[in-house]
Amino acid sequence: MDAPVSFLDQLFSQGILHDSGVDGLYARSGMFEDVISRFEEFALGFGKDEITEAMVFPPGMPLSDFETSGYMKNFPQLAGTVHAFCGNDHDHMGLLQCVAAGEDWTDKQKATDVALTPAACYPLYPILSKRGPLNADGAYVALQSYCFRHEPSKDPARMQMFRQREYVRVGSADQAMAFRETWKQRGQEMMQILELPHEVEVANDPFFGRAGKMMGASQREQELKFELVVPVNSTSRPTACMSFNYHMDNFGKAWNIRQADGSAAHTACVGFGLERIALALFRHHGFDVEAWPSGVRSALWG
Repeated sequence: MDAPVSFLDQLFSQGILHDSGVDGLYARSGMFEDVISRFEEFALGFGKDEITEAMVFPPGMPLSDFETSGYMKNFPQLAGTVHAFCGNDHDHMGLLQCVAAGEDWTDKQKATDVALTPAACYPLYPILSKRGPLNADGAYVALQSYCFRHEPSKDPARMQMFRQREYVRVGSADQAMAFRETWKQRGQEMMQILELPHEVEVANDPFFGRAGKMMGASQREQELKFELVVPVNSTSRPTACMSFNYHMDNFGKAWNIRQADGSAAHTACVGFGLERIALALFRHHGFDVEAWPSGVRSALWG
């Protein structure tokens, strides 16, 4: 009996994704990108009258801001930094000799002042901090960024480089919590319109190490993070396609973002995994977008 073809192999055979030889790093077809663009436009229709501004970030952020985020303390296993050749002519000759001999040449690289962005909202916080205290309404920003997390996998929904579309709310605790609760409802409404099976569940981030297990348990106990999950690569282990997060005043303190009264700002965000949502649509509606349900096509293509 033939073994079942994996979802990843189906995506390759249909030309939706293209294999690069590195797990979690794929070329995306025009059709795949069109679905993402359509979904982004669809998502931005929700809450569009609430945002104060919009930003798009590059896939890298200043190393100093990356360090301020505390990411290396909590998720060192996922982090990536940018290295580059910084040597002279003599060093270059040594590098070329290593390459020609098939030897490791990466020790000729040195860290730059750029880290790969791990979450779309991180570059926002230092920008807000530089502006001084928030007004009474706080900030409500729409973001998009390429992100990196070092977790190679055969699961196509666990890419190493991917895009996040986010809404971020910065202000008081009440403003942040109300934002998160509103978006938990909106997220489910969006999935119903797109006819995708889903559930919302309490979750935690993949904190590292023994202490990280305690932090994850505390995050779940306080219900700081919820995820909207959809079966994509597996029905028994559905994929988080949206996340709804309340950070309390952690980022406000880390970056010295202040409310109008001088207290540390609270933050919350809703994140959409753009590649994951596109994969969910192909998984449940098929590889021919022309044959997708009429309600889904109407929502995405108008």
